[in-house]
Amino acid sequence: MNPFDEKPIKPEETILDWKSLYPKPYDKNEVDPWTKARIILMNGIEVEAVIFGHNFHRHCPDQNLRREAALCRRSEAMQQKTVNWLSPGDESQLEQTIGYEHLAVDLTAWLAQNVPDKYVKACLDFALLEDFDHLYRYANLLKMDRNIPAHELVQQYVEITPGRPTIAHHRFPYESVKKPVNFKKADIMTVLAVMIITSGEQQTMNFYMNMGPTYENDPGRMLYQEIGMVEEQHVTHYGSLMDPNSTWLESMLLHEYLECYLYYSFYTDEPDRRIKKIWELHLEQEISHLHAVKDLLKKYEKKDWSEVVPGEFPELLHFHDTKEYVREVLAEQVELTANREKFVPVSELPEGHEFFKYQDLVNKSTRDVPSHMVIRDYIAKNKKDYRSEDQENPVKALTSRTKDETNLGRKA
Repeated sequence: MNPFDEKPIKPEETILDWKSLYPKPYDKNEVDPWTKARIILMNGIEVEAVIFGHNFHRHCPDQNLRREAALCRRSEAMQQKTVNWLSPGDESQLEQTIGYEHLAVDLTAWLAQNVPDKYVKACLDFALLEDFDHLYRYANLLKMDRNIPAHELVQQYVEITPGRPTIAHHRFPYESVKKPVNFKKADIMTVLAVMIITSGEQQTMNFYMNMGPTYENDPGRMLYQEIGMVEEQHVTHYGSLMDPNSTWLESMLLHEYLECYLYYSFYTDEPDRRIKKIWELHLEQEISHLHAVKDLLKKYEKKDWSEVVPGEFPELLHFHDTKEYVREVLAEQVELTANREKFVPVSELPEGHEFFKYQDLVNKSTRDVPSHMVIRDYIAKNKKDYRSEDQENPVKALTSRTKDETNLGRKA
C-alpha cells in the first residue's frame, strides 16, 4: 500500500464527538493477547505523536505552522484516548503490565528478525533479554499477590522464564548512548523499527513511573520503581538511535507515515471486528494527517515527501510466535553487557570499568534489589519459582527453580 496514493479526508473531519471517542473496552478474559499488544503499542505510538507535537509547538516560531500542527495534534490526542480507553476498568495495573512485557518481547523479537541494519538488530537483541526477564519478575509478583498465572493472560504465546537477570541491567548512563542512524541513508524498515521501539519503550517507562507508586504493597512498588529505571535506560538506548539531523517537519512526516504503516498492518491482522473498525478509522485519519504534513513540508522546507520516505510500505508488522528466536538470543547473549556503543561479554570489561562502579552504587546488597526480593519471597512461600516453559531454560545458570541467579551478566 502507498498511503500517498489514497484520497485524504479533510483534517476537520478527523475530529470526533464524545460518543465516538469513548469505545467499548475489551473483555480481559476473552481478548486475544496480540490484540491487547496492538492496543498497548498504538497507545504508545499516539502518546509519542502527541508529545512530539507539543515539543515541536514549543520550538516553532511561525504561528500559522503552529496552528496547522495543533489541528493535527488534537486529532492524534483523540486517537490516543480512544485506544487507551479500550483497556477495561476491571483490569488491574499488574495484569496490564504482563501485557506490556509480552508486547516488549514479541515486538522486539519481530523487529530484530526483520530489521536490515545489523547494529540496530544488536541493540534490539540486547534489550530483548532484559524485557524478557521483567516479564518473569512481574509474573511471579502476580502469582504471589493475586494467584493469577500469567501464562493464562498471554495464552502461552510467550514463555515465562528468567532472562538476563534484572540486577545486571543497571549500568552507568554512558552505556545507554548508542550510535544514531542516518535516516536518509537507512532502509525504511530500519527507520520504522527505531521509531516503533522507542515509542513502545517510552510508553512502558511512562506507565511504570506513573502507576508504580499506586501498587498495593511495598514489594510491588519497589519492583515497579526498579524496572521503571531500567525502562528509562531503554528509552535512552533506543532514542539515541534516532537521527538527530532530521528537521522538525521531516520528523513529523515520519511519525505520520509510521502511524499509517502500523494501523494498516494491524487492520490486516486484527481478528476482533469491532477493534478492526477502529484501526480502519484511524488509518483513514492518519492518511489525512500524512497528506497535511506533506503539504507543510513542501511549503516551509521546499521538500517533496519522497525525499523523506518511500511510498510503498515495507513488510507489514505481524505478531507471531517468537519463542525459538528468544531462546536462541538468550543462549548466545545472556552474558553481554554494554561498553559505551558496543556490546561485550561482562568478562571482557576492564577492572574498574564504570559498569562495576555503578553496580556497587545501586546494588550494595543483592538482598535489597527488588527484582530479586520478589523471586526470593515467592520461592520462600512456594518452594520454587513460577515459570511457564515449553522446555528447560537454555542457560544452565538459569535452570534452578529454587535459587535466583544474581551474578550472571554482572560479574566476570
